[in-house]
Amino acid sequence: MATIREIAERAGFSPATVSRILNDDPSLSVKEATRQKVLNASLELGYENVPRYQRVTIPQDIALLDNAVPDKGLQDMYFNELKASLCQHAEDERMHVTEYRDVKDLIKHKGKYAGFISIGPAPFEKDVLLRLHEAFQHGVFIDINPAPDLFDSVQPDLEQTVLDALDTLIASGNRRIAFIGGVGNIMGDHEYPEDPRAFAFRNWAVRLGLDINGLVLEEGPFTMENGRALGEKLIQMHSNDLPDAVIIAADTIAVGVLQAFASAGILVPRDMRMVSINNQEIAKYTSPALSSYDINKDELAKAAVFMLSEALSTGRSVHQHMRLSTKLVVRDSFVPSL
Repeated sequence: MATIREIAERAGFSPATVSRILNDDPSLSVKEATRQKVLNASLELGYENVPRYQRVTIPQDIALLDNAVPDKGLQDMYFNELKASLCQHAEDERMHVTEYRDVKDLIKHKGKYAGFISIGPAPFEKDVLLRLHEAFQHGVFIDINPAPDLFDSVQPDLEQTVLDALDTLIASGNRRIAFIGGVGNIMGDHEYPEDPRAFAFRNWAVRLGLDINGLVLEEGPFTMENGRALGEKLIQMHSNDLPDAVIIAADTIAVGVLQAFASAGILVPRDMRMVSINNQEIAKYTSPALSSYDINKDELAKAAVFMLSEALSTGRSVHQHMRLSTKLVVRDSFVPSL
């Protein structure tokens, strides 16, 4: 670890001044520029005894890996909003962001960046993740957690969201509850080809004593077109015994499901209650307006930037994984009982 004298030489001030700044001496009066110069020098030299609240961010070049699969629809809007928030918070932390869409291209330019943040759900091959870790000691994945032993992650707590939705629907008198979603992956050391929302629904429905036989539809992409097809399929399978309610994995799918229901004369919420996830802008304008669990994209982005900033400044080797809660925004498609 660096010494006070080495920091003093780097910053250009006396060891006594440096010591008093690093020890937060309340009787010392110095310019803020002097304090910042000493703190920057201490971080650059790896001095570990700076109080956490005094740490400052050294300007860094970082990479943004856009790992979303373009669909030219509502899902793109989600990731575009997330990307905009991330770039703003990175700028606030004195980070300069360069975007990449190909992980191999990012690895090729590894020498340019201190770390990376990845957004988007597309799966990675294990050997690619290992090469990414050889190139970057520090990185944060948003929305997915493909390599918990190699990188940090920040995710919305979708499993808890599904349980919250089930609890709220049951408390409002619904027992026959369906689930509609798209194809996804549960990631980590053992990738499993099932979306975590569908996995959580099956798990909790069984534990809550619900009969979900034939009521789980998960196939295809997270698009409006697929949502309409899945909505039509649910109607065909259960035309004489419609479920009381349906949980939709994402607003993009919910829009299509609503279209299928409207075409078949099924009225939401009179004939079936509907709860979705994501709370995108479109949820306000569907007919009826969607009750949807809000994923705070700004908080996801802020947490990821702070996590990477902290890892770069401290050099920690223990990986962190954060899950952020969601909140139901109540609209017309489902109003919980008081």
